[in-house]
Amino acid sequence: MNSKLPLQELNQKEILDNESSPAAENILRPKKLSEYIGQEAVAGKLEVFMAAAKQRKKVLDHVLLAGPPGLGKTTLAYIIAREMGGRLHMTSGPVLDKPVDAVALLSNLNEGDVLFIDEIHRLGKVVEETLYPAMEDGQVQIVIGEGAAAQSVNLPLQKFTLIGATTQSGRLSAPLRDRFGIQFNLDFYSQEEMQEILERSSKLLEIDLDSQEICAIAKRSRGTPRVANRLLSRVRDFVDVYSDDQIKLSKKATRLMQQGEGQLKVEKALSFLEVDDKGLQPLDRNYLRTLIKRFDGGPAGLEAICASMSEDRSTIEEQVEPFLLKLGFIVRSPRGRIACDQAYSALGLKRIASKGPQQALEL
Repeated sequence: MNSKLPLQELNQKEILDNESSPAAENILRPKKLSEYIGQEAVAGKLEVFMAAAKQRKKVLDHVLLAGPPGLGKTTLAYIIAREMGGRLHMTSGPVLDKPVDAVALLSNLNEGDVLFIDEIHRLGKVVEETLYPAMEDGQVQIVIGEGAAAQSVNLPLQKFTLIGATTQSGRLSAPLRDRFGIQFNLDFYSQEEMQEILERSSKLLEIDLDSQEICAIAKRSRGTPRVANRLLSRVRDFVDVYSDDQIKLSKKATRLMQQGEGQLKVEKALSFLEVDDKGLQPLDRNYLRTLIKRFDGGPAGLEAICASMSEDRSTIEEQVEPFLLKLGFIVRSPRGRIACDQAYSALGLKRIASKGPQQALEL
């Protein structure tokens, strides 16, 4: 966990073993800010801040990146480390469960290095307090000895940049948030930006798709590059098998592939993956169906919804709800989650008025 990760070595892993390997993800990751697509306000401001730091020959101030999963927070950490000439050290909030873990990691940094902490909102309070003097004063406090003979010693640190990534910025404490001199909120990407990302990824993965096929994938990518690249890889699998008569499949697999809808092979592939034209996936539809049918459209508490779905709260809160909120399918109220008319329509349901709770009928 505490070993150094030379950024140059990470960026030189160009061998694509398979789509799920770290190398496969890395080959799609932009290496420079000029290659980074989307988030124009964030990228533009970051370029200015990095240029100013390099002009003054100082390390970049600490950076907080907030936003839903898959929008490029880790990619920006790679880019910052590379362009500022430092080495990238990566960890996550849940891993740092003791102050000694944080001290060991911080003391291993050289000047100009970048420490990236993913899920920083999940840091324990004691570990978080260990970071305060490191971020503000460039030192950490260690205790030598035990009992009455114990002594507190300040250990100076090399100047470094801490990059924190969070999907739930509201869970960050004010003292920790205030120590980040640079704070960005990443938003979902536009349809045009998603198409540009997919065009770049398809070239890197050597997938031959026309503009209509790229558009079909982009439309279902939830405005999230990670989702887009995952769908692209799975579409390639489907098309390769669908187009090769020499591949023999079981009746079950053949039947599933033949059930795909759409004129294009890509559309059939996306139908096979159960991703509709709005980008809704099985988990999204299960959430909406649970909210509408089991809780009569709401209001319903998140814990109750998660228990009914047998799903983890963090999965629903970080991966499902942000996209549904963006689409206007649900609203969060003080009393709980409420399904909107668009959610009923997406599931082919009709809201019916009643004296009791909201009800729905199949159209």
